[in-house]
Amino acid sequence: MQEVKQFNEQRAEIYWWFSSLFSKELTEQDLQAYQSSAVRGFLAGLGENPQLSEAVEALVDAFDRLQQREDAQLELSADFCNLFLTSDKYAALPYASLYLEENKLLNGKPAQDMTQLMLNKGIKVDGHFNEPADHLAIELDFLGNLIIRCNALEKESHMEAALAEQKALIEQHLLTWIPQFSADCKRYDEFGFYAAVSVLLVNFCKIDCHYLANET
Repeated sequence: MQEVKQFNEQRAEIYWWFSSLFSKELTEQDLQAYQSSAVRGFLAGLGENPQLSEAVEALVDAFDRLQQREDAQLELSADFCNLFLTSDKYAALPYASLYLEENKLLNGKPAQDMTQLMLNKGIKVDGHFNEPADHLAIELDFLGNLIIRCNALEKESHMEAALAEQKALIEQHLLTWIPQFSADCKRYDEFGFYAAVSVLLVNFCKIDCHYLANET
């Protein structure tokens, strides 16, 4: 049980990390931190999983190329804005509604569904992040909080139920649309940083579901 809780802490931190990358542009301080041994070690640890190694390599390569990119922070911020904050047809807007409504999934109301789920769980997001509940960063932040909350459970049967709930959330509220979102990132992100992040997210969600299902 303690081993599961420790792993849950790691899982939550990873989902919160993904959430931060899709919620706002990276600062100059953020970019400097990504060159540190601690962060590089974190990425190397993710890359030890064969299903994540290729995406991690692409992300590390993007960070390495950023060091040679003129006005790197400004250019990466422009990439973020062009992909996630505009209504341009070449954007990859991080809202479940734009993908699920098109495919007629969830009755066209993913934002309402996520809002209700958050209310049911009593989990709130940062009030300064003024986005609909189906924004990718909000869904990932919520998942991280849900994971950490289950660490208060003491009975193994309750933990199993909580992990099954997390698996359902990933499958129903993320994997129903983030593969297509990732495809758009790869199509429109010329530099490739956010494309690599999106591929890594999709692959991590998939292996996390395998873990939650006790699959190898």
